[in-house]
Amino acid sequence: MEHAAAPDAAKVRADCDESVRGSCTEELLAHAEQPAEPEASDSQLAEERRDWWPNFGNDPVAEFDGAGVSYDGVPAIRDVSFAAPAGSIVALIGPSGSGKSSLIRCLDRLNDLVPGAQVDGGVLYRGIDLYGPRVDPVEVRRRIGMVFQAPNPFPKSIYDNVAFGPRILGLHGDLDEIVEGALQRAALWDEVRDRLHENAWGLSGGQQQRLVIARALAIDPDVLLMDEPASALDPISTSKIEDLMREITPEVTIVIVTHNLQQAGRVSDFTAFISVDLEEGGSGDQAGRLIEFGPTEKIFNQPSDERTEAYVSGRFG
Repeated sequence: MEHAAAPDAAKVRADCDESVRGSCTEELLAHAEQPAEPEASDSQLAEERRDWWPNFGNDPVAEFDGAGVSYDGVPAIRDVSFAAPAGSIVALIGPSGSGKSSLIRCLDRLNDLVPGAQVDGGVLYRGIDLYGPRVDPVEVRRRIGMVFQAPNPFPKSIYDNVAFGPRILGLHGDLDEIVEGALQRAALWDEVRDRLHENAWGLSGGQQQRLVIARALAIDPDVLLMDEPASALDPISTSKIEDLMREITPEVTIVIVTHNLQQAGRVSDFTAFISVDLEEGGSGDQAGRLIEFGPTEKIFNQPSDERTEAYVSGRFG
């Protein structure tokens, strides 16, 4: 019975991820025609947004304090606590279905777009509760970027994809320079400099993924969330993604979900192992839990928990 149900569970997760990707793209595009500066009648709201936005000197950048996510009352992950230090790369590893994607979506409020989703516990950014009553989720997503497993470039030119964020935010500066700089940071400039006005959908899969990263970098995010960004890419494209991750830190803090243990070992400073704890006494609770968190070298070479050792050695999961 368990083996028969697994494909259905996998399809539910895939449908949820696709729904979030689509909803996020639609929401971003819906803001494309908004004025960069608020109208006079919106000045009070704009001031409130500045009020609650945290001090960028505070560290850790992101922190989970007993955080959990449930869908229609069924827990997907629960009671997770760890912090992501500024300028670091934090990898989330663990079996499929243990709630890793659900967890990182808490940080940019993308679970808000999933019907029936409920976030519990503390989810903090620079010491601020991201689910506080005055926090605008749209503003959160303009400072905490997201890169999905499947690239989602807009049906626009390469140039317009990268310029999208700076335009709607009304960022000051030369737009051509901003676009070029973002593409250079994403290691894509040399490949597209002569085709900036071509449709982004004409790029290869690896190029599209780096374009999406450039689009996120164009607005100088503080945190970049990456949900298996290289799982569908060839080794050369994967290597380029990993190289640029290292290049953009410590200016950007990265939290990445990956099933590639070698990738986690290569790129991350800290690793969180998340898994369904099957030793909870037969309660039927299949929610993911944090098993162990620490420096990547320790997690892979001297883990404190035997379940972590079994997973990273390939004896489990």
